[in-house]
Amino acid sequence: MAASTEQRPAGDGLPGAGFRLDGRVAVVTGASSGLGAAVARALAGAGARVAVVARREDRLATLAKEIDGLAVGADLLVPEQVDAVVPRVAAELGGPEILVNAAGNVFSEDRAEDEPADAVASTLALNLVAPFRLSQQVFGHMRAAGRGAITNVSSISGRVGIPGIPQASYAASKAGLSGLTAELAVQWARHRIRVNTVAPGFFRSEITESLYATERGQTWLRRNTPLPDDGIAQDMVGAVLWLVSDAGRYVTGQTIVVDGGWTAR
Repeated sequence: MAASTEQRPAGDGLPGAGFRLDGRVAVVTGASSGLGAAVARALAGAGARVAVVARREDRLATLAKEIDGLAVGADLLVPEQVDAVVPRVAAELGGPEILVNAAGNVFSEDRAEDEPADAVASTLALNLVAPFRLSQQVFGHMRAAGRGAITNVSSISGRVGIPGIPQASYAASKAGLSGLTAELAVQWARHRIRVNTVAPGFFRSEITESLYATERGQTWLRRNTPLPDDGIAQDMVGAVLWLVSDAGRYVTGQTIVVDGGWTAR
């Protein structure tokens, strides 16, 4: 009888053991604030060696020192800087087995018919093209390791329209992430590389600060969110840790929505 090629999860069978990331190298983009920073701390706390990537190098340096990680300053709107990220991480920490694409931004608040072409291009470049390029770059390292996990950070805007908040190119980029996720998951499954997406609802961040700053905005959020609590970055961390660890070893190609019930209404 041929030997089984099945890989068993790490750990001793206890519920928490599968969430450990000891010895693995992780890359987290958008790590200078918000969800990216929270994810970087969680992965480091689970035992990973974490490279944090963003434009704001002062914030990165502080976070990298806190988690004993590697700060990689890069503007992901610049292709040459995108292409330099993974080689540097591999040279200084080792080949990445985990990639979390958390960087993203909204470059226009115009209605769809008025959104400038340069804003559309920047939105797609940062929110969709950069995650694809970084996924391509980590592929060889993950294939060599015999496993890997990529988690993209999308948004409920990629699934539903949000009345009163025009963001056509942003919504298109986030919907595109879910399509990219499914395609890469199928293509790379034979290498045990899993690719998933987390789609957060509204939570406090630099992008949404103006919404939370007014009583009108907070009332609108409470009225449309079934759960009675404000979302915070830490609410998304559990889903990301599950997806990148052995606890989620049989999950791939999925978009996991974390939105307090917004899209379930």
